[in-house]
Amino acid sequence: MLLLPSLPVLVLCVVGISSSKSQTCEDALKTCPVIACGRDGRDGPKGEKGEPGHGLRGGQGPPGKMGPPGNVGLPGLPGTKGQKGDPGHSAALEAKLANLEAEIRILKSELEHTKKLHAFSMGKKSGKKLFMTNRETMTFAKVKALCTELRGTVAIPRNAEENQAIQEVAKGNAYLGITDEVTEGQFMYVTGGKLTYSNWKKNEPNNHDSGEDCVVMVEGGVWNDISCQASFIAVCEFPA
Repeated sequence: MLLLPSLPVLVLCVVGISSSKSQTCEDALKTCPVIACGRDGRDGPKGEKGEPGHGLRGGQGPPGKMGPPGNVGLPGLPGTKGQKGDPGHSAALEAKLANLEAEIRILKSELEHTKKLHAFSMGKKSGKKLFMTNRETMTFAKVKALCTELRGTVAIPRNAEENQAIQEVAKGNAYLGITDEVTEGQFMYVTGGKLTYSNWKKNEPNNHDSGEDCVVMVEGGVWNDISCQASFIAVCEFPA
């Protein structure tokens, strides 16, 4: 109860001490005898953040270094289908196609003309066949290989008209595409099948010396069996 009259003096001492940075505790005791000198108190709790100041804001700093790339994300959903585009300009393609068709027609015409020239110069057409020769003489095996290389076959007369055409083309003794190499005495076409037409010379075929397996057309268009190792004119046939 005795301290209450001294409360105003205590407050004044605290204010005086806090306002003087150089005054020591002893000086304060002389002024305020009611206060005992002790240790500094602990710091109080941190106050709340104040309102931002009203000064000018500094400029933006330079950008920092680029960070590492992130992981690839999942693919997104497919977008909506767009509208159908305008049709392309096919005029140029149509023009090229028309030019190609025209060139094909010209080539076909020239091919037909070439066939006619061959038939006129060194060939003979009979029905749907074209018979041609280079007038060279060779063995039957070479004649067959030559005609095959030219995409044809050794000339085969299947009627009197074709037999006559071959005779006119060959103008000499020529091999025919007929043999009995498979079965002796049974002459067959080299393309397969038995004879449907023949024009044998009298007393032929006779398989002389048991070595005549091929057929040759001789003078007059008649046939004679002969050795396949002999050399005669090569005549090939092609579809006309």
